[in-house]
Amino acid sequence: MFTFGRKKKTSNLSDQSNDKTLAKTQEEKRGLFKVLKDGLSRTRENLTGGITDLFRRGEKIDPRSLEELEDHLLMSDVGIEATEKIIQGLRDRLKKQKLEDGQSLKMALRDQMMGLLDPVSKPLEISTDLEGPFVLLMVGVNGAGKTTTIGKLTKRFQEQGLSVALAAGDTFRAAAVEQLQAWGERNNVTVIAHSGSSDPASVIYDAVSSCKAKDIDVLIADTAGRLQTQQHLMDELGKIHRVIGKVMPGAPHEVMLVIDATTGQNALSQVEKFNQAARLTGLTLTKLDGTAKGGVVFALAERFLIPIRFIGVGEQKEDLREFNAKEFVDALLDIEE
Repeated sequence: MFTFGRKKKTSNLSDQSNDKTLAKTQEEKRGLFKVLKDGLSRTRENLTGGITDLFRRGEKIDPRSLEELEDHLLMSDVGIEATEKIIQGLRDRLKKQKLEDGQSLKMALRDQMMGLLDPVSKPLEISTDLEGPFVLLMVGVNGAGKTTTIGKLTKRFQEQGLSVALAAGDTFRAAAVEQLQAWGERNNVTVIAHSGSSDPASVIYDAVSSCKAKDIDVLIADTAGRLQTQQHLMDELGKIHRVIGKVMPGAPHEVMLVIDATTGQNALSQVEKFNQAARLTGLTLTKLDGTAKGGVVFALAERFLIPIRFIGVGEQKEDLREFNAKEFVDALLDIEE
């Protein structure tokens, strides 16, 4: 009897501990959701600000309601193709009498948005079972936040227990090399750089070779910012891609385009041109907290089906968030479970 009593007491203590852990986890999730929701506030206001009443009112949803919603999707840079797909799905539900009121419309919109984003909601997986480093090649236009993203990714990978090195492949601007070296010092990682205006392909080639010799897990290679219309610079990316493959077959393992979300529909042209030049495998959207054009995420997903790895919703390290379709849509529509 006494033994049984002791076990029961231990079980109760264990249950209390589990309850506290669960409560702490739920609180952390609520905090992270709030950060994301706050970061997407301008896009949410642009998207749902004019249709809040549509979601709340009790009368039946009709074709005119969907036309109103369509206008707001387009104004939020969701794009013509993605908007048409979303609205057509809602029209099909309306015909089947599955849209009875504003709340059912909101949940149906959530489903349609999730359908677009689920295929591109794929986290970046770093393989450490390679004969050399996992090579992450960073590309993008000027001012997209590429170097800052490199710094935040470096810290993220270090927290995962990975060793990291950086390659200063932006050889056009001395300030770019200095900025990358500052991030290297901040995170205590090696930055491989050449003096003067060296060939960027040569810098990254040497960086891969050095990381292979030193058994570094991840090499993040910076490149100069370039407009997608500068064909000679886009051709240079193709050269860098080929050179990396020569020193390490199969590399680069990830070619990530960093996109400034405030550019809206211009992002589509960027993805198209950079994909042609360097065979993109992932996207990161920065500055989502400073724009009402966050709907471009849907346009990109519908057009290219390239995985969206990360989104930036603030200046802090933790504000570079791993993209999650459900979290993004729920934060956008202010749905908290």
